[in-house]
Amino acid sequence: MSKTLLAGFLLFTLANSAFAEGFKIDPAKEKELIAILQSAAAPADKAIACKKLAIDGSAAAVPDLAKLLPDPQLHSWARIALEAIPGPEADEALRKAADSLEGRLLVGALNSLGVRRDANAVDGLTKRLADKDAEVVAAAAVALGRIGNAAAAKSLQAALAAAPANVKTAVAEGCVLGAENLHIAGKSAEAVVLYDAVRKAEVSPQRILEATRGAILARNQEGLPLLVELFQSTDKRMFQLALGTAREFPGSEVDKTLAAELAKAKPEQAALLIQAMADRPQTVVLAAVLKAAGAGPKPVRLSALNAISRVGDATCVPALLAAAVDADAEIATAAKASLADLPGDKINEQIAALLPKAEGKSFAMLIELVGQRRIEATPALLKALDNTDKTVRAAALSALGETVSLKGLPVLITNVIAPKHAEDAAAAQLALKAASVRMPDREACAAELATAYDRAQAAATKSTLLEILGAVGGTKALAVVGAAAKSTDATLQDTSTKLLGEWSTADAAPVLLDLSKSAPGEKYQVRALRGYIRIARQFVLPDAQRAKMCETVLDIQRPAEQKMVIDILKRYPSVEMFKVAQKAKLIPDLKDDATQATLIIAQKLSAGGADVTELLSKVSLEKVKLEIVKAEYGSGSTQKDVTALVRKQAGDLPLITLAEGYNAMLGGDPAPNTIKQLKIQYKINGKAGEATFAENALIVLPMPK
Repeated sequence: MSKTLLAGFLLFTLANSAFAEGFKIDPAKEKELIAILQSAAAPADKAIACKKLAIDGSAAAVPDLAKLLPDPQLHSWARIALEAIPGPEADEALRKAADSLEGRLLVGALNSLGVRRDANAVDGLTKRLADKDAEVVAAAAVALGRIGNAAAAKSLQAALAAAPANVKTAVAEGCVLGAENLHIAGKSAEAVVLYDAVRKAEVSPQRILEATRGAILARNQEGLPLLVELFQSTDKRMFQLALGTAREFPGSEVDKTLAAELAKAKPEQAALLIQAMADRPQTVVLAAVLKAAGAGPKPVRLSALNAISRVGDATCVPALLAAAVDADAEIATAAKASLADLPGDKINEQIAALLPKAEGKSFAMLIELVGQRRIEATPALLKALDNTDKTVRAAALSALGETVSLKGLPVLITNVIAPKHAEDAAAAQLALKAASVRMPDREACAAELATAYDRAQAAATKSTLLEILGAVGGTKALAVVGAAAKSTDATLQDTSTKLLGEWSTADAAPVLLDLSKSAPGEKYQVRALRGYIRIARQFVLPDAQRAKMCETVLDIQRPAEQKMVIDILKRYPSVEMFKVAQKAKLIPDLKDDATQATLIIAQKLSAGGADVTELLSKVSLEKVKLEIVKAEYGSGSTQKDVTALVRKQAGDLPLITLAEGYNAMLGGDPAPNTIKQLKIQYKINGKAGEATFAENALIVLPMPK
């Protein structure tokens, strides 16, 4: 379908929907639009009027729209409106046009008759099936197919039998469309006749495929034998068609057919069949899928195990459990994945019930499932912690990490502080972290961890608990980690200051500021200060708070960190930050950068609509030797050389003020109604630079490096 035809069809649907809902056109607006069509207006204006008449047009607009159908420039625009305007007048206008037009204009009119599904156009369209122009024949056939009544079907069937080779496939497209419309209208027997005619004709493979699909679905249950033929075909396209058609087929009989075909299909076909079966979850023959999952070629088993995750139920658990300990790692992984995904409390109950008697690989696998499905089985998991198999213990710890409540958290804490088996320490730490970060009451969780931190003796264990506290976050965790940063143990100092430097909330700022002055050792003081700067740079903060933080860093008098403040000032322009930048200018090493920052802040505030005149009056700028090399103003390829005008405004400061706006000061608007930019190439004190400014932005020329 052409873009114009598609647009017209959508507008036709929209317009008819609107009228069906009681929408009324605006007669005054329609009158204005018709007047445009009757005038000597430019074709572009008439095209827009046609488009608007698709919504606000009625039978009154049809005569003037019809006059445009022979117009090579406006015929498609007129058809957009005619396709949408309800009533027989538009149909009649298009039929008359189809009698007199030729070539592409005729093709367009025929397409529009199809969009409107004008039953009275069948005779005229039928005559066009014998036209010498192949495009006209194709358009007539498709239009008849869209109309899709018995008369159209009769014409199409006759034309298909007699059509020359060069148009037979085009006529077949109309036949398929017509058959589909007959089937939708409940005339499936007539649809079958038309579909079968296409299947027997010498037309393109695509038309054969379309007709075969339709023939199966239109036959309903009597189409199953034909579907089976496709499954047994050596043609891959036919097999793929069978898979797609089976997914659409109504009723449950087809599911039995699929199960029967699965039993005798080749492995690569069987794997695809299983997926088609799983796409019919309400009627799938689950027993056949289960059987395929249990034994046979690996690709088939993998496909079946995957399908069970979508259509399985509690009856599948035993087979999946057996596959989950299969010697083949891929099979075992696929089975575990299906077991983890199967929905339902009954499945959870089955898994939990099997735990007490399980052993070996099955035991570890069941425990993994408990964790993945978050099944409440704490007593069994606690018992598993005493198992002699380290794999079982590790699985139990991991499962507890996913299932234990706050009340049970001490079990994991104990296994971190004093594990019965040294080799379980890593698993216990991971489990405790997993459990802690999912606790709904993080302050209560942090309190438990803080108590554990106090009890722990080894610095490594304390460090692990600090890392978990950092992941939990909150007020209590922050206090513990902050206190650890002041300890005498280097390991704890290192861990805690790293955590604070990455803290996820802004309430760490006071703690970091305190440590920047009191932490033991310069290394940790610098780390704390940079963490403090990170919060000012990255977090959402009130302007006043951010400015105060930047000012505080300037007061600490660490040159490297003071320079970091300059970037923050540029990133968050505000009046408060402007004042901080002014203060930074008093620091000798920051003077130039801070001056540039004040100008950038003023520039950004100006771009946001603020009046920065008063702010700029407070900026004492050092004079420079400024040379404007070249200046262009415009949009895209439309550029105006404004070098002389910019030079006229430039002085001995890296700041150029075009007080009345770019257009007024630079000799007019070079590209009306578009977004423009001013690009300036310049030299400051002999060093070259280049900068681009949005229209009417404050012009602050960056100091060249």
